[in-house]
Amino acid sequence: MRVPGFTSTGSKRPDALFGMGAPRGLPVRLARAAGAEVWDAEGRRYLDFIMGLGAVSLGYAHPVVTAAAVDAIEAGVVGPLAPESEERLAERLAGLMPWMERTRFLKTGAEAVAAAVRLARAHTGRDFVLRCGYHGWLDWSQAPGTPGVPAAISGLSAEIPFGDAERGRHAIRAAGDRLAAVVVEPVIERAPPAEWLQMLREETTRAGAVLVFDEIKTGFRVAPGGAVERWNCVPDLVVFGKALANGFALSAVGGRRDVMEQSRRTWISSTLATDLVGFAAAHATLDVLARDEVPAYLQRVGGRLVAGLAQLAAHHPTLFLGVAGIAEMSYLRPVTEETGARLARLAAERGLLWKRGAYNFVSLAHGEEQVDRALAILADCAAALRHA
Repeated sequence: MRVPGFTSTGSKRPDALFGMGAPRGLPVRLARAAGAEVWDAEGRRYLDFIMGLGAVSLGYAHPVVTAAAVDAIEAGVVGPLAPESEERLAERLAGLMPWMERTRFLKTGAEAVAAAVRLARAHTGRDFVLRCGYHGWLDWSQAPGTPGVPAAISGLSAEIPFGDAERGRHAIRAAGDRLAAVVVEPVIERAPPAEWLQMLREETTRAGAVLVFDEIKTGFRVAPGGAVERWNCVPDLVVFGKALANGFALSAVGGRRDVMEQSRRTWISSTLATDLVGFAAAHATLDVLARDEVPAYLQRVGGRLVAGLAQLAAHHPTLFLGVAGIAEMSYLRPVTEETGARLARLAAERGLLWKRGAYNFVSLAHGEEQVDRALAILADCAAALRHA
């Protein structure tokens, strides 16, 4: 095996998908993907709800996005000058989300969140960061004791619990004038409580800290303006990735002009942050999102899925604790890790790729037929688990 750990994307490892000791014969290598289906290296076809770990909201190889990307490839991909499509995309985002007063682009979500943290530190002159959720693999967001991460770096951030307004308030006030930023995922296995969002906005303002929403998963999925629009809480900075370009590599950090202008003082730059393909894919994705009212569609079709999962969990209380997430991104909560792993294995054997943890995603390519087929497969798997 020339790639340590099997693959460069941790969540695509066989043991991440199917648990440790998964038997041979399960799908582990991708050959191609289209719509809501993928084919493995052996040519077997699967209905998929993992959707590139949430990077795809329109379906794989969406023709409009693909055509735009092909045109960008034929136009040269990269060049010595800043692309005109970069400024146009920043303008489009500001028109869609007025709080995106200024925007900078990168390639990955981890980069973009790290850029937000650097901007916050430059703006406040402070170092300490409170975080809630998963924000990538870079040093600033890793817990103390992570191999390879200096203790001096991991000690500059701490975790706060999702949805707990009282504990969050206490942590922010305890950090006091050391606090540069609070970085949160607005959805972690459930919708954000209104009082928690209100606390975050009030306390970061009082502390003079920067509030950052990590919308890598929720952006362009839960509403046209993301979680900010849906739950009516405007942070200082917002980070996007994944569905921004329907699977093509592009991320963005944007927000308040005075905070974003710190990018002139500090250094945030990457050669391929301005390749033509990502911008072309993003423009095409935004066209489809508006034309087909994709967030509303995802909520409808995802609601059908979540309702079916809730019925399945209620019918099998010895296997499942319930359903976690929201309509657009959800999963069954197994009673044990092994139950979740066995469910994912059985589903794959029946032609369904289903993530055993957070999250499974619906896309524009999923209709009622695909949702009902997935639910039927999962019901068959649950019955097999009970009998076993």
